[in-house]
Amino acid sequence: MEDVKKKYKTIMDDHFPEEMKISFGDQTLVYRKKAWKIPDSSGALVEKGLRYGENPGQEAALYELVAGNLTLGECSFISPGNGLVSAITEEEMIQSGKHPGKINFTDVDNALNILKFLMKKPACAIMKHNNPSGVAVHDSLSEAYQRADMADRIAAFGGAAVFNRPVDKATAELVSQNYLEVVAAPDYEEGAVELLKTRKNLRIVAIPRIDRLESYRTLRFVDFKSLIDGGIIVQQSPLNAIESPADLIPAKAVYKGVEYAIERPPTQQELEDMVFGWAVEQGVSSNSVIYVKDLCTVGIGTGEQDRVGVAELAVVKAYTKYRDRLCFERHRVPFNELKDEDLRRELTDETARAKAGLIGSVMVSDAFFPFRDGVDVGIKEGVSAIVHPGGSDRDFESIQACNEADPQVTMMFTNQRAFKH
Repeated sequence: MEDVKKKYKTIMDDHFPEEMKISFGDQTLVYRKKAWKIPDSSGALVEKGLRYGENPGQEAALYELVAGNLTLGECSFISPGNGLVSAITEEEMIQSGKHPGKINFTDVDNALNILKFLMKKPACAIMKHNNPSGVAVHDSLSEAYQRADMADRIAAFGGAAVFNRPVDKATAELVSQNYLEVVAAPDYEEGAVELLKTRKNLRIVAIPRIDRLESYRTLRFVDFKSLIDGGIIVQQSPLNAIESPADLIPAKAVYKGVEYAIERPPTQQELEDMVFGWAVEQGVSSNSVIYVKDLCTVGIGTGEQDRVGVAELAVVKAYTKYRDRLCFERHRVPFNELKDEDLRRELTDETARAKAGLIGSVMVSDAFFPFRDGVDVGIKEGVSAIVHPGGSDRDFESIQACNEADPQVTMMFTNQRAFKH
């Protein structure tokens, strides 16, 4: 049998061309393949791009847009010279660890897709398998990382932590205590890299344009989806219409001539959490429901086929992660490794009483709730506010559920769906 571990260490040759051109009628975009000289396990420099694709055995290549401008209808797409992940140089791979694979860079890219909406304060997004495990905003970068990490300490293991501010020593010290595959930031303050390098296989990457990331929130790119028959679907990348609380709409619906409206207006904190949660939703695979509180994720449900199911999944995950966090903070071991049955019961009971931190949280859904059962899941756990696109024939049921809750729950519409497949 072939050595499975060896597959993960193998740098695959790829047969993709050095240059790629894509024509849209008479307009052509030109891409150049990326490669870096990085030492292999023997110390010899190997010039190569991606190690492999999503799995060993899949050849892969990363291309940077280097020439051409594309305008279709009224949409002018992003132009050359704006590279982020695709423009990373050897110098910016401060510690390469080993040649990156496709997932390492797509995780960083999707983190930037979230952080571009969260640039007003220090923020951290920790990604795993192209979904966030935890996202947090705070006045302190180190606290933002700590909160994002502890939001789901289990899933953060082996993930990619991406920051929207230069990493300082306090943040680097926290990061160095955990196992991550990638750390990316616009820069690193003096002493931070030395702390991070204690993790010898950690890829430490600088992406200077992160400091201008907010300008990318209105730039569209061409989104490609390849089909198994060789066909391609193309679409514009989405835009996030919610920039501030002023863009949210109080929930209202008309059913059989009767108007239903949300009775309790949201607090300022709830509005801020709604805007934050909607930004995080831009990077979560659909169908999704997430819970956020105080500018930090509490539970993230991703990729389910039904909305009530994903609302329940996010709750289950919240309970699991909250209990594990309590255990680790108090006993420095994961809950699954805790042997003392009395302590296990104590932590489980405490998590249940606190409803895993969901009390007072905001429930965020990337599409409307087709029935009130999804909303009822959140209300049962003590959410104080709900935000979703609206537009269901049964929006009135969800509004009724919020008005009937004790205490009452507020609800706002985004008037925009946020599917990501």
